[in-house]
Amino acid sequence: MISPDVAVVGAGPAGLSAAIAAAEAGARVTVIDENPAPGGRLLGQLHQESNGNWWIGKEIAVQLADRAATAGVQLLERREVWGMYPQWKLALDGGETLTASCVVLASGAAERALPIPGWTLPGAMTIGAAQTLTNYYRVLPGKRVAVVGVDPLSLTVAHELTMAGAEVVGIYLPPADLFSKDKGNPRYTLGYLAGMADLAPNAFLRAGAKLAGVPAMRKIAGALYPKAGIPVLGAKLKLRQRVSSIHGDDRVTGVGIDDVDGIGRPTGRSVFVDVDCVCLSGGLYPVQELTAGCSIERIDELGGQVPLHSPEMETSLKNLFVAGNITGIEGAKIAMAQGTLAGCAAAARLGLLDAAAVTLAASGVGQARETSPITFQPDILQGRRRATEAWANTVGRRPAMSPEVYS
Repeated sequence: MISPDVAVVGAGPAGLSAAIAAAEAGARVTVIDENPAPGGRLLGQLHQESNGNWWIGKEIAVQLADRAATAGVQLLERREVWGMYPQWKLALDGGETLTASCVVLASGAAERALPIPGWTLPGAMTIGAAQTLTNYYRVLPGKRVAVVGVDPLSLTVAHELTMAGAEVVGIYLPPADLFSKDKGNPRYTLGYLAGMADLAPNAFLRAGAKLAGVPAMRKIAGALYPKAGIPVLGAKLKLRQRVSSIHGDDRVTGVGIDDVDGIGRPTGRSVFVDVDCVCLSGGLYPVQELTAGCSIERIDELGGQVPLHSPEMETSLKNLFVAGNITGIEGAKIAMAQGTLAGCAAAARLGLLDAAAVTLAASGVGQARETSPITFQPDILQGRRRATEAWANTVGRRPAMSPEVYS
């Protein structure tokens, strides 16, 4: 039986940061992850930031893993946690049990499916799979690629595919159905893009994205948006076309595309475009398999079901902390800051840190949000307010780092 002070589930940016914070404070820490290498979604990330610097996720993952190893963190790779029980006993695959005083859940997020007709053909994949193939394994998923779904991840990966040598024929809307909901409406998508103005590659498009934040302008822009699309980061953003079907016999050979009006209604014109790869971006949702027993709330602005937590990242169950996309879909820098806070709070619960250290870590989360250039959810701040209110109403406000709580 393994018996660390702190067990961390997930070796992504949040989990590694939590492990580092707790271990550097003096805790014995074990991280469990199902993947063959630490880093999580960091491993596929590659983009240029607004300051001109490149964010190379694979390098960040190596730096975090090295720092964790130096701090004495035990990493269990290719291992799964399939159950969690009172007194924080974790059941691992192979019949092994791990018992810890505190647990940090950093299980991250999963991709939502876009079940378009033909989506199971070889050559059709999620946008995250295309990102991992391109940036981590250095394998192009296709030579002519259609991207379906408009969000920060699809725009970023479309740019990465272009830089890697693929031809991205367009970034299209998904069909308007129960799965994509409003994402098939050009007017809604323009409003969503307004929250991503910093991603625009030039001043003209940045100004246009900001104007799209005004409802009246979205109505006009939806009607006048050019059918040929607008170049964004090396690919054409086509908000007046949607992919309605994926074609091929034993693999993808093309897509069926319908023209739509300013609010997503088909105009009657359809075309067939030759492609050998389709990347589907339905968004992300927080993974919650291990949070049963916690106070959970559905908050769509955060991506779905999320565990309510205190300002110190502790759930309604004492000594169970959360960090990263399990709490709502945000960027890697925010996940890292949350992980540091959760790790510090766990160390404080063990008597290894004082309240001031946790307060400092908490300020880091706010700073990360203020400086984050990408917003994955259009109303993330509203979602965070709803989560804070739900915590207060459901669990009750806990004094931050009070002697009664952290003793």
